[in-house]
Amino acid sequence: MSKMKNYIFLALLLTGLVFTGCKKYVEGEDISPNSPSNVTEGLLLSGLEVATFSNFGGDLSRVTSVLTQQSTGNLFQYEDLAKYDITESTVSNIWNQLYSGSLINAQLLIDKAGDKNRHYRGIGRVLKALNLGLATDLWGDVPNKEALGGLNGNFNAAFDSQESVIADIQQTLDGAIADLQSTENVIAPGADDYIFGGDASKWLMNAYLLKARYANRLSKKDATGSANKALEALNGAYAAGYTGNGSNLYAIFGPGVTESNQWYVFNQDRAGYVSMGSTLVGMMSAINDPRLAFYAAKDGSGNYSNESSIGAKYGSAESKLPLLTYAEAKFIEAEAQMRLGNKAAAAAAHNAAVIANLNDVTGGGDAAFEAANANEDAASITMSKIMSQKYIAMFTQPEVYSDWRRTNIPALTPNAGANLTEIPRRFPTAQDERLYNTKAVVNSNLLDPVWWDK
Repeated sequence: MSKMKNYIFLALLLTGLVFTGCKKYVEGEDISPNSPSNVTEGLLLSGLEVATFSNFGGDLSRVTSVLTQQSTGNLFQYEDLAKYDITESTVSNIWNQLYSGSLINAQLLIDKAGDKNRHYRGIGRVLKALNLGLATDLWGDVPNKEALGGLNGNFNAAFDSQESVIADIQQTLDGAIADLQSTENVIAPGADDYIFGGDASKWLMNAYLLKARYANRLSKKDATGSANKALEALNGAYAAGYTGNGSNLYAIFGPGVTESNQWYVFNQDRAGYVSMGSTLVGMMSAINDPRLAFYAAKDGSGNYSNESSIGAKYGSAESKLPLLTYAEAKFIEAEAQMRLGNKAAAAAAHNAAVIANLNDVTGGGDAAFEAANANEDAASITMSKIMSQKYIAMFTQPEVYSDWRRTNIPALTPNAGANLTEIPRRFPTAQDERLYNTKAVVNSNLLDPVWWDK
């Protein structure tokens, strides 16, 4: 993203909140960035996208990777994470970034765009759903309906039940789909949309895929109903033309110091804090997975191990990080069909998912690997194979943590020497919420599952 220059902070003086932006075509804008009423849709969208990249590619990506043993925490705070020493202060910055950096800005964009600029509003709704989903997946009950209360003087937002939050995510995405199909736009997104350059058709596909993700999220609550709803949403994506390729949604980074991939920056600044996880490396080594050479760098002995650092595919300065992909769509399809007893359809979707991810990661196919790992049929397919391959394919994505909690695949053993006898099932309430929000629902029990995990 060579045109993206650097991060800027746009102060919202009426709220005391800040959100990060991206200084691209900002110079010369005849607006005051300190006045929410004057901030343009384009500037809001750019800032919202950059904040979303940070949410999904920064600390949360590494923390959930350590919890699911895709990575190993070795030093300082990451050694603490490996011991499951996660406190309310550990997650406060992450929480604040999600709300002040993303969700508030998403709602501002939605409100600003209104009925006149529906593509801006539709993209804002997709990004709101993406970030709100991340918040509720990690914390359970979270502020939602009153989350923008600070803009009108109410600084104590009520916590909504996770069940209602997920229902609202689906409703928000329904609105996004209607917006993105509309032609009612006084102004439309363009270069200010770093992800798709204003292409509403690609946002539409990903809105459907996100609906499928959150339908599938309820597999423990309603195995059959969630599967059918996930497949219905996927059919919408496919009907809209979704086949991956240029339609996958990525967090995008650039070569500049302030715009680089955050795994890269972290490893440059804190070398050795985090390395590859023995579980992931072991699974991939056992099947001679060609993706391993892209995921991991060789260790000091010339091998791939838990001493390897992240590889060039996702760990270089300009490496894109996947957020929503065709491979995920096919894995959701495979899981849903498996729950419905349609094993042949599940096998076909599984095979397509593995091949799609293999091509995304390595840039091409591998006949021997595909014959051994993407050649299932109705007699051989299992849920373990589907979710194990999805675990490998979704490396760096917080979604892995949600998948593991739903399915317990792969089987993970708590880290030796940890403070808990089980792997955490949630994040604790953020410190700022406990201290300053009188309506906060406080939960410090890391082993208490969120609603959809029960």
